[in-house]
Amino acid sequence: MADRYKTGEKAPENGKYEFDGLTNGNGSGNVTEDEKYISLESGETFPPVRSSKESAYWKKA
Repeated sequence: MADRYKTGEKAPENGKYEFDGLTNGNGSGNVTEDEKYISLESGETFPPVRSSKESAYWKKA
């Protein structure tokens, strides 16, 4: 299984990350296509989902 990162954790490396579910267990909620991918630099914090501000899991895309 690929490494999963949670909202609030730091990115281990530069790159593009893909939405991998909500931390509350409600699947993908109402996440839109344009917020399923984010670009982060090493040390930046994984964000919540923009539209709902819900905590999410992310994985390297």
